[in-house]
Amino acid sequence: MSSNSTVVLFNKPFQVLSQFTDADGRETLKDYIDIPNVYAAGRLDRDSEGLLVLTNDGKLQHKLANPEAKTSKTYWVQVEGVMDEKAMQLLRDGVELKDGMTLPAKVKPMDEPDVWERNPPVRFRQSIPTSWVSITITEGKNRQVRRMTAHVGYPTLRLIRYRVGSWTIDGIENGKYVSF
Repeated sequence: MSSNSTVVLFNKPFQVLSQFTDADGRETLKDYIDIPNVYAAGRLDRDSEGLLVLTNDGKLQHKLANPEAKTSKTYWVQVEGVMDEKAMQLLRDGVELKDGMTLPAKVKPMDEPDVWERNPPVRFRQSIPTSWVSITITEGKNRQVRRMTAHVGYPTLRLIRYRVGSWTIDGIENGKYVSF
């Protein structure tokens, strides 16, 4: 990072687009971030929450967004059902999606994280329990984590990106950011 680089760590709320403009009037980064000339380094789907890194440093942006760079990202994933060891092992080994094999992921069960309420809340069905897993990947195919969990029989209900490289959402409230 050069001395005049700006890095913004934003805890993106559910239903916010990872861009500054939207022709359809949906919520975007401009509704939350008032720092000029920073751009998202990679994407986080509208229906996903958590850490989005923005920067004015083109090299850093390319490194974080480029699949070749293999920047690891950790997601906290609430799935429908209680994910068993067999499903976790399939994800650890890599699964075959329509656009090819995923690289091995780090997957482990986790307790429900102490995070903000989502608005609107995740649909809850009395008859089907949910569970949380931590999934770390080093690639970023489109909607990859959601497609991976669905592939092994546990659809994603809520997806929170906790970490990108060495940065996390620790101490950053949902809808807020820190910059340096």
